[in-house]
Amino acid sequence: MNTWFTENQTDALRLGLRLKSVLAAEKTPYQELMVAETETYGRLLALDNYVQTTVADEFVYHEMITHVPLFMHPHPKQVAVIGGGDGGAIREILKHPSVEKAHLVEIDERVVTIAREYFPEISHALSDPRAELHFTDGIEWIRQARQLDVVIVDSTDPIGPAEGLFQSDFYHNIRQAMTEDGVMVAQSESPFLHRDLIRHMARGMRAWFEHVALYTAAIPTYPSGYWSFLMASSKPLVPHPRYQTANLTTRYWTPGIQTAAFVLPRFVEEILHDV
Repeated sequence: MNTWFTENQTDALRLGLRLKSVLAAEKTPYQELMVAETETYGRLLALDNYVQTTVADEFVYHEMITHVPLFMHPHPKQVAVIGGGDGGAIREILKHPSVEKAHLVEIDERVVTIAREYFPEISHALSDPRAELHFTDGIEWIRQARQLDVVIVDSTDPIGPAEGLFQSDFYHNIRQAMTEDGVMVAQSESPFLHRDLIRHMARGMRAWFEHVALYTAAIPTYPSGYWSFLMASSKPLVPHPRYQTANLTTRYWTPGIQTAAFVLPRFVEEILHDV
């Protein structure tokens, strides 16, 4: 088979992956969905022709969007993931013994169904009794939520159903939904390709949170391979000492990465210089 999956990452940049086979393809009520087997990164989930996850590198994204904020909180019990229908963030959250409830708020139920069928190594924790699934609009759900310790915005790119997840009003609603020492994090795209978006998101967070910080990770199937996350809280963003003795099974996150991820190259620091 000489079929290629091509993602237009920008108007001038593409990612191409040669496929072994296409396992599923459908149009859900919200987006185009495809599952394929790639030669380089194994099984791939794409939404609207954008890579969401692959079995080869998913651990980087899911570990970094969860463990870093969870270790900023002294004792996280109630955690919410907005988006993230593949279940990878829930899998990592439930490695923390203090977590009593992990809410997955996913607008497109078909993403969860497909993840259960084709990505069991990513989605298996969705069956844990501590996981609670809500198939609804994350923007509306967060308006009603309260007493959350950590909120993780595991969104697709800022187009279509995810566009509202990158706006200041949404961050305001997250602030109201969290406890006093709550922590939020959102994926914030590539420092090489999405500087304006990172600045836009940081401004929106700083309107409602006293402390905002950016950290990064290397994710090869995402645009440029260099990805960022923005974290915000009303409390100083200092890791709780328990991170140093955490006994988590991980492949990317380590206690050293917990702090090193915030050490930024100068060109990344400059993105937020006057925000």
